[in-house]
Amino acid sequence: MAGPHVHVPYSRIPEYADFIKENKLNLEIYFGSASLDSVSPDEIKRLNETLDYGPSLSIHAPFMDLSPAAVDSKVRTVTMERFCQVLDVAEIIRPKAIVFHSGYEKWKYALDVDFWLEKSLLTWQPLNKRASEIGVKIAIENIFEDDPSNLKLLVEHMDSGNFGICFDTGHCNLFSRVPLADWMDALNPFIMELHIHDNNRSSDQHLPPGEGTFDFAGFFRLLCRSDCVHTIEAHTPEHVLKSMSYLQAKGISSGSGG
Repeated sequence: MAGPHVHVPYSRIPEYADFIKENKLNLEIYFGSASLDSVSPDEIKRLNETLDYGPSLSIHAPFMDLSPAAVDSKVRTVTMERFCQVLDVAEIIRPKAIVFHSGYEKWKYALDVDFWLEKSLLTWQPLNKRASEIGVKIAIENIFEDDPSNLKLLVEHMDSGNFGICFDTGHCNLFSRVPLADWMDALNPFIMELHIHDNNRSSDQHLPPGEGTFDFAGFFRLLCRSDCVHTIEAHTPEHVLKSMSYLQAKGISSGSGG
């Protein structure tokens, strides 16, 4: 189906089921740790019955308390266990991509990006191998990064067409200390998915595009790829519809490929 994906937590699909089906939404489904602890394979299979219109799907992996580049090997082991649970779900619903957080905070790693990279590869290399075997891409999202250098370094070292970037417009607007053009120069070839939302740089507000200060017009001029998954990260149905209207009015490709 054509159209952007819309972010929704797995636990809230029943609450929004009527809205989702009425608008035939493609979905990015967030599986938090509580959902992963309670959901059964049969429940996941029943998603296909609930979403009987055949939407395009992607997954957002859990991130709270997890650290894919953890120095403590036991923390990294727990992180891998959670991520492998997500891949178990992916084997059932076959999403286009899974979005993971990078786990990079420059002060936490004392500006030693090479050390962070070394620990990161211990997680992402085996995870990407399994994801590739399933046929699902991995997209790493920018969060607290104030420039794109560590993400570029990670993707280049992974050296896999199955492993790329989820570019988050809201996070870039809030945390970046370099021009948008620098981000696009570094990451353009690797972008597989977009997270589309806005803010006024005071907090991560998840506003519809155009209601904050992010330069969407400039961003879409710079974006090389039109086939990446476009995901709306809005927190209310009203903001979902506003975001969809904005993209349609600007003639922006959905990139869902579904």
